[in-house]
Amino acid sequence: MLLATLTFAGWNYIWLVGPLLILAAAVLFWSYRAAPPGFARWLCPVLKIIGLSALAICLLEPLWSGQRVKPGANLFAVVADNSQGLEIHDKGAVHSRGEILRELLTARRGDWQEALDDSFEVRRYFFDARLQATKDFSELDFKGRASRIGSALRTLTERYHGRPLAGILLLTDGNATDLRGVPDLTGLPPVYPVVLGRTDPIQDIAVQQVHATQTDFEDAPVSVQADVTALGYQAQPVTAQLFESDGKLAAEQTLTPRKDEELLAFRFQLRPQKQGVCFYRLNVRAQAELGRREAPSSSSEATLANNTTVLVVDRGHGPYRILYVSGRPNWEFKFLNRAVQEDDQLQLVGLLRVAKREPKFNFLGRAGESSNPLFRGFNNQSSEEVERYDQPVLVRLNTRDEFELRAGFPRTAEDLYAYHAVIIDDLEAGFFSPDQATLLQKFVSERGGGFLMLGGMETFQQGKYQRTPIGDMLPVYLDHVDETNAPGPLRYDLTREGFLQSWARVRDNEADEKARLQNMAPFQVLNRVKAAKPGASVIATVTDARGTSYPALVVQRFGRGRSAALTLGDFWHWGFHDAEAHHDMDKAWRQMMRWLVTDVPNRVDLAAEQLADDPTGAVLLQVRVRDPKFLPLDNASVTLQVQAVLTDALAGAQTNAIQLQVEPSPAEPGLYQATFVPRATGGYQATTSVTNSEGVEVGRAAAGWSTDLAAEEFRSLSPNVPLLESIARKTGGEIIALEKLDRFARELPRRKSPVMDSWTYPLWHTPALFAFALACLISEWGLRRWKGLP
Repeated sequence: MLLATLTFAGWNYIWLVGPLLILAAAVLFWSYRAAPPGFARWLCPVLKIIGLSALAICLLEPLWSGQRVKPGANLFAVVADNSQGLEIHDKGAVHSRGEILRELLTARRGDWQEALDDSFEVRRYFFDARLQATKDFSELDFKGRASRIGSALRTLTERYHGRPLAGILLLTDGNATDLRGVPDLTGLPPVYPVVLGRTDPIQDIAVQQVHATQTDFEDAPVSVQADVTALGYQAQPVTAQLFESDGKLAAEQTLTPRKDEELLAFRFQLRPQKQGVCFYRLNVRAQAELGRREAPSSSSEATLANNTTVLVVDRGHGPYRILYVSGRPNWEFKFLNRAVQEDDQLQLVGLLRVAKREPKFNFLGRAGESSNPLFRGFNNQSSEEVERYDQPVLVRLNTRDEFELRAGFPRTAEDLYAYHAVIIDDLEAGFFSPDQATLLQKFVSERGGGFLMLGGMETFQQGKYQRTPIGDMLPVYLDHVDETNAPGPLRYDLTREGFLQSWARVRDNEADEKARLQNMAPFQVLNRVKAAKPGASVIATVTDARGTSYPALVVQRFGRGRSAALTLGDFWHWGFHDAEAHHDMDKAWRQMMRWLVTDVPNRVDLAAEQLADDPTGAVLLQVRVRDPKFLPLDNASVTLQVQAVLTDALAGAQTNAIQLQVEPSPAEPGLYQATFVPRATGGYQATTSVTNSEGVEVGRAAAGWSTDLAAEEFRSLSPNVPLLESIARKTGGEIIALEKLDRFARELPRRKSPVMDSWTYPLWHTPALFAFALACLISEWGLRRWKGLP
């Protein structure tokens, strides 16, 4: 509040007024010297001196001066929150916070708004994700997906920089979605927050966060954990339901909070029925209200907007092609091939050697015959295609066409990089040329493929892989290995690390897995290795009859890919125990193959990344395109479209896909980008198709994501009074109660503003001053007569 000041226009008469008052005081006290003792003896002269002083002051011409707001010269902003958070009903309240605010602003032009209009040029705004001007707040619908208080205040500061903005009346609950710490309030005028809502405890169930973890465990490859808060629902059951995109109930779980504000952790194990991108909707309600379709206002909760969320699971897009290379036909390929055939996302391509190469000088055929006798009788005996004595005899299985692997193991990156993983079994290092061995190493380290070596007669140290490019990427050391056989039988067991890897287990809990391992048939064949390399993980071991443990399954990252070593040579023997063991072995093979191809890049990859701190929830879509050598591919033609799935805007209807404009990235070759801004909360799926400069299709990819635009808005339901108090204190404002808005509007013109008017009021000829002097003199006279004083 501004204080007025008292000045004297006739200050030059003080030399006359002062002595006269002193003389009058002396005479008065001298005249009352003989008066009888008592209070009247002292009070009477004091009253007369005060009355005379008031009259004497008039000779000095006292002036009462000050400042006031110049009408219409200053700006004042009224800013209202339009976010979804104002749809909350406080405990026991009939109307929501938003309804109370709308009534305050639009039902009638209240006295406080008229009072502001009389003294200020009032500018009205509402905000959610951005600040917007309004004439009468009729646009308020409380559907905003954010409450960006900091952004709104900064926008006002920039918009009225250098202009006389007297203050900001901020009507909000204070739950800002863009302020994590102390906001920057530089340049702001006084802010007067009006707190909407009460701080009383409320009743509400809210989904705080959801995590979907994908594993290679076949029975339940997707684990979902949902953290839910239940305020005011102590000892009342709360049910979480997980629905598929078609509305089918996938899982349901009920928990009962033992205390108020307890965090409930719902856990689901899922096995999606289809591959690719899958969407699920999680809905959480009190069990007593489950299935109701009442309006939000009739629910016992403060809001239902935070009871639902959408989660996305990407099970990958196959088929994932795995090249199996073996030095001889064996049981391992037979059972592995059978197991993989049950997974439509895995394809095992076999290259099996049925005969080794023979020296050129060792002539075993008929006179004049140059082809291998094993191929005698075939019609095609051309010199380019027959198997000669100096070439191994290879059999191709499950190939894509007659040309695949026709020349044996791939010799070029284009051929080898078409696979996602390579398995070597019973095959010596000499089978590969130096270029092929180096190419296989680059397949893992640069292309990001998977590599697995199985135990056998001619692998690991027995296959002379030490100090070779292939041996270098193995997770075990092969040099200085004790070549004596481990005394059987060998008992297989998982390490602590193995139990933590879902793909290495067959049962879904540790107790059952330990029981299965205890009854597992022993093995007899082991390729001994020196030790696991630093950084490698020993997943399983085998223990011989003397109690000595040896690494059985070891894995590690190698460059962009991964490599593994299974040192057992008779893994197939596991399935011969009984039908259950055979089923377990098939399951273990499929899980191991799934792990081997996990995260292996394709020629076309699509990734969706939500932009941090973006108020619109924008998503950056990135398409990475590679040529057959997995080098970045420029000059590609990329089409990208987005389809809404399980969004609030659908309401059971199907929407058309949105075609996006894709631009190449200037910072990274082979990268193409587009930005998508969702308009509704829910799930979205993006699909892309890429062709090269010649019009040949390179590949397709898909990605999915979910957007919860109001998640941050409902993270806290109680008004954030400390934040609003901090803003008011640092800007020179104060918290204004709703019921005191009228008083605030009347008093605001008397507060400091950028443009003020000076005023002056003369006190010396006011009736009040003369009345005061006369009252003092009359009181003195009356008291004197009452006490009988002269």
